[in-house]
This record gives sequence, C-alpha cells and structure tokens, in this order.
Amino acid sequence: MKLTADQLDTFERDGFLILPSLFSPAEVEMLRDAAEAMFAEDCPQNFREQGSGAVRTAMGLHLRSPVFERLVRHPRLVEPAMQLAGDRLYIQQVKVNAKAAFTGELWQWHYDFATHHNEDGVPEPLALNLHVLLDDVNEFNGPLWFVPGSHRCGAQPAALDTETTSYPLWCVDRETVTRLIDAGGVVSATGPAGTVLIFGDILVHASPPNLSPWQRRIFSLILNPVSNAYRRENRPDHQHHRDLSPVAVLDDDCLHEASPGVFSS
Repeated sequence: MKLTADQLDTFERDGFLILPSLFSPAEVEMLRDAAEAMFAEDCPQNFREQGSGAVRTAMGLHLRSPVFERLVRHPRLVEPAMQLAGDRLYIQQVKVNAKAAFTGELWQWHYDFATHHNEDGVPEPLALNLHVLLDDVNEFNGPLWFVPGSHRCGAQPAALDTETTSYPLWCVDRETVTRLIDAGGVVSATGPAGTVLIFGDILVHASPPNLSPWQRRIFSLILNPVSNAYRRENRPDHQHHRDLSPVAVLDDDCLHEASPGVFSS
C-alpha cells in the first residue's frame, strides 16, 4: 500500500496521519484474539497498571504470536513506513497498549525519541510509530492526543517520570506543552477499529485515562532505519529489539495465513 501525494504532504505538515478502517473487521477480530492470549500470560513482557493490575502494555508480541509476527510485516504498515523512512527498517518495538474500562491509566505528554535517545542511544528522530486501533476509539475511552506540527519544533526538553504511572517515560513539561498547543492546537485521534495511525518519533502526544465503560486497545509497531539503530543496550530486548535485520514485506492477505495460537517453546 502506498501513501498518496496528499497524504505525504499532510504527514510532513502535521507529523501524523489517521487512515480510517484500513484493516477489516475480520482482521481486527483475529488481532484481538491474539492479543487476549498474550495478555493472559504472566511474564516480564506484560506491564500492569499500578492499581487494578490489568495489563497496560504487552510487548514483544511478534516473538510470542504468529499473528503478530505477520502483522509487523504487513504491507499496509511497512510500505508506508518505507516511503517515509527508507527501505532498510528494523523492528524496534512491538506492543499493544491497553486502557481497561474505568481504570486505564493515562500516558503523559511526551515524544518517543526522548526515550529512544536517552535509554537506547538512538542517534536521530527517524523512527515511525504505526498503530492499529483494535477497538473503536472515541473521545471517552482514552484516545491519543496529537499536537499538530510539534515535530517541526525539534526535540524539546524532557525528563524521566517514574512516579505518575506504572511505566517510566521521558516527558515534556507543562509550559512546553502549553506553548506547542497554543501554536498548533491538539487533535484527538479517534476512529473505528481497524484504523491506522502513523506518526514520527518527535511528535508530542499523550492520552487521557479511560473512565468510560469501553476498553481501548491499540497495536503499536515502531520501525527505525538500520542506519539509525540503538547504540546502548540499556533496556531488555522486548523494549528495544536487537535484531537489525531489515523487515521484509509480506502479501496483503498474510494475516489469514497465520494460526491465532502462540508459539511453542
């Protein structure tokens, strides 16, 4: 799948794209089933909420499930990434971020490169985040908030927050966020299940807590140019994968060729 000239222009201007219903209901259902199997596991790759104990983030999914092993090579994700970031991309991180109904925690204001640079030694903000909404995401169940154009302002000061939530994150302070939103506004990235979000490593974003009765799960694939790979092994492999093999693109119907079961050891 190729992005159009208008979509490329929009990405350059805003720093993100929202592509509604790119995956079918049947494909989304397959992904949900695979995610549920991963969430049921008690392992270090699953990070849990401080209060409820619900899984907040399940990582390394392409190493744990044949469905996700194919999704990270899906042309609807990888081909647009190659248009934007080049042909030689490695799989940097694979996860599902979840916000359980009523109790799902927020993600603070941040941009991903602050973590990738400070924790993993990634030199430049060239990585791309490719999301697939696994549930309908509305204004009430914890959508992502993007600050359009914030990527054009360069890397902002960031500090490591280890207290606000159950996942440590390099965050942007309130004064900086206020200045960026005053300049560019804020967009709530909502859409039906199957919608794809694409955004760059330096786009400032966040998501509020989920106080609604509807759960919210989002698949995330981060691809990074091999030439821009990590320089430090500060975090475990499931938080920044070590395999620098360029990702290969599969056929468009590749999900239907994968068994929904987990890998056997």
